[in-house]
Amino acid sequence: MKNYSLKKIASTLIILITIITAQAQTKLKGNISISGAYALYPLAVKWGEEFKKLYPDVVFDIQAGGAGKGATDALAGTVDFGMVSREIRPEEISKGANPFGVAIDAVIPTYNVTNPLSATILKKGLKKEDFAKLWLNADAQTWGKILGINDNNPVKVYSRSDAAGAAESWAKYLGGKAQEDLKGGVGVFGDPGLLGAVLKEKYAVGYNNIGFVYNPKSKKPNQGVGVIPIDINGNGKIDPEENFYDNLNTLMKAIASKKYPSPPARLLYFITKGELKNPAAKAFIKWVLNEGQKFDNSLGFVQPKRATLDEYRAKIK
Repeated sequence: MKNYSLKKIASTLIILITIITAQAQTKLKGNISISGAYALYPLAVKWGEEFKKLYPDVVFDIQAGGAGKGATDALAGTVDFGMVSREIRPEEISKGANPFGVAIDAVIPTYNVTNPLSATILKKGLKKEDFAKLWLNADAQTWGKILGINDNNPVKVYSRSDAAGAAESWAKYLGGKAQEDLKGGVGVFGDPGLLGAVLKEKYAVGYNNIGFVYNPKSKKPNQGVGVIPIDINGNGKIDPEENFYDNLNTLMKAIASKKYPSPPARLLYFITKGELKNPAAKAFIKWVLNEGQKFDNSLGFVQPKRATLDEYRAKIK
């Protein structure tokens, strides 16, 4: 009888806790607005969908428009969170920017797979200095020059026209300091626009965030787009330890282990203006830094280290 009573009490407590939890979840209401980096947009949408399952009365408005827009909107107080895919600048901190590192992504160089030199591109890759010639120095290059072969077809270079964390990360990898240092390439707005431009030109190159290159279900690059492997050690060929682009999982492991250079790999941020006052937004960022992290890998993002997450968790009072 005694054991039966204890089991009954335990069962009743579980039921009560479940009811109380459900009531607490349904009580959270409000609107959460997010804008900014294309890099973080797919994961922000996923987080919003999953959070809404717990709190159906919370309404999300999530818009992509580039890291510059995210920072501007957050500091102007027009959104709860700005998505920023670059380091937060000192002048933004001085204006009240309050950053939360939420995921790790990378910018990767892309080309059109209909390029008849595709096999050579994958075998030899490009060195950092080759990329710099195309984007930093704005030197007119043929595919023959950058691959060291006999080919006179010009390389058609594309870049971002909007203020973008991807562009800044790419510039820093090539030796620049800011997006403005990317002198080469025709400017195109947004991640989708840049990828679309590369897909229209047989001899084109560009750079994109992972979420716009790889299919999260198949883990393979999307149709028509190829990844230019980086010849990291500069020996004129892609060695086995540099060859991790065929599958999204292997690329993520390379980013996590820092085999893929950083930059262009980088920490992605949600930023707010000062301390959060919106209860729904505060509950959301707390959830993102905890339970929400389990959704990162499914979309091709790498979870930040525990120490990094703990640093930002501690900021939420």
